Amino acid sequence: MILMNYALEIRDLRFSYPGMPPVVEGFSLTLAEGEIGCLLGSSGCGKTTALRCIAGLEPAHAGEIRLRGEVVSRPGMTVPTEARRVGVVFQDYALFPHLDILDNVAFGLRGQPRARRRERAAELLALVGLPGTGAKYPHELSGGQKQRVALARALAPSPRLLLLDEPFSNLDGDLRERLSLEVRGILKAQGTTALLVTHDQHEAFAMADTVGVMRKGRIEQWDTAYNLYHRPASRFVADFVGEGAFIEGRASDGDGIDTVLGELKHCPGCELKPGMPVSLLLRPDDVQHDDDAILKAEVVKKAFRGAEFLYTLKLEDGKQLLSLVPSHHNHAIGERIGIKLDVDHVVAFPRVEGADD
Repeated sequence: MILMNYALEIRDLRFSYPGMPPVVEGFSLTLAEGEIGCLLGSSGCGKTTALRCIAGLEPAHAGEIRLRGEVVSRPGMTVPTEARRVGVVFQDYALFPHLDILDNVAFGLRGQPRARRRERAAELLALVGLPGTGAKYPHELSGGQKQRVALARALAPSPRLLLLDEPFSNLDGDLRERLSLEVRGILKAQGTTALLVTHDQHEAFAMADTVGVMRKGRIEQWDTAYNLYHRPASRFVADFVGEGAFIEGRASDGDGIDTVLGELKHCPGCELKPGMPVSLLLRPDDVQHDDDAILKAEVVKKAFRGAEFLYTLKLEDGKQLLSLVPSHHNHAIGERIGIKLDVDHVVAFPRVEGADD
């Protein structure tokens, strides 16, 4: 029984192509009004297919989709795309080359008086930071400007849900991150509920309130970026989000873990039994450089990041760790440096035989 209406609610969605295993299966999520969500995953995980089912571009084969409490998809019943009041922003912009920018934005307002359409289109162009561009044509704009126009066009009819399919993948890295933050600000100012699909973690974390890490057609964890990074619900999420390395350990009494780097205390929620072999996740900021430390590791790679170096370090047993070190500590490859652990969030999972740590 559904006790409250969300902007978007999906229960046990399933979709498969003829003769193929399910692309999406057991897929569920909820989005509150004004919330920005994101489906994050690698190519082939089913995130774009899920988005197409929500938009009505693909018919779901099982499960239920509700928009503001209204059922728009269940077995045997599918509301057409045009009747769902869902806006879609594609990665290739999909602008009409023969229409000027104002008419591109106003395209979704057919049926309204021409003056009102043009007035609304001008309002949206100003909102996305492109005032005075209405008379230009798509070929006269940069990639970032085209994506802003596509966003304005999708927002023009005031959709009850906005879907964004890899919207910044054609842009360079700096512009992608900046535009992600700007688009988030625009959507929040409008109170627009949105769902983004991307393979880019920086983009996901810059834009979304809640992120779902997808694997094999399912959401592995639907959570804040902070919790995905510091409190991953599974080994897959821990490995997928952010950077880090796993080392072997063994659970001790009192929620402790013994490792080759020393004992770590407190692993709340890990559900580890004393003596159990575990895989312990260490993020680059967990491994600190300390000249006075007894434990030494060899620098095998280094990447300059301005204020910091990201060092790849090799331990005596051959295991490798990552460490973020202030850039005034400039060590040569092959040099041995002292390290110590400073772990605020202990993340460990029961060790699976044959797992690649």
